[in-house]
Amino acid sequence: MKGFKNLIILAPLGYALHHYEEHVIFNFREWRLKYFLDNNALSTEEVLLRLMSLLLIAIIIHAIKNNRGSAHIVMFFLMTTQVVNALFHIFFSLYFLDFSPGAITATALYLPANYLIFRAAFNEGYLRSTTELLLLFLAAILTFTLFELTGPMVIGYSIVVMPFYYKLINRLNKF
Repeated sequence: MKGFKNLIILAPLGYALHHYEEHVIFNFREWRLKYFLDNNALSTEEVLLRLMSLLLIAIIIHAIKNNRGSAHIVMFFLMTTQVVNALFHIFFSLYFLDFSPGAITATALYLPANYLIFRAAFNEGYLRSTTELLLLFLAAILTFTLFELTGPMVIGYSIVVMPFYYKLINRLNKF
């Protein structure tokens, strides 16, 4: 199970386990409200369903298209919802010296799994340079930060922008 297509299928399972840690074993929302504004009126279950559905749609599109554009959409999604999310949990656990629910699966599951996914993306030519990886990372940081500051409307904006990004990457692929 080394290929990009195979590894990305594990991502929704990782997201479900992360959510289980955050909201069934611990109470992430309570922890978050101690340190951050409450700008998300959606329930955690609704956010889980929306994000997991979008991830599955992106994975299905990549399974059909199997090109750099579709791979980049999946990687952007994973970079935002898993890698940057993991860094959020780790950073703020240390910053506040208070365990952030979700930090365990973020550290033990998200980071290693996404390392394998992104390594496979390099090996299979979906990522061509560390600059592309850095640009995905910066876009993910921006998206995650805007989500934390403004709430779930950022998800809608991301969905609107994704087809344009898809076309751009596929056009760049010709050069």
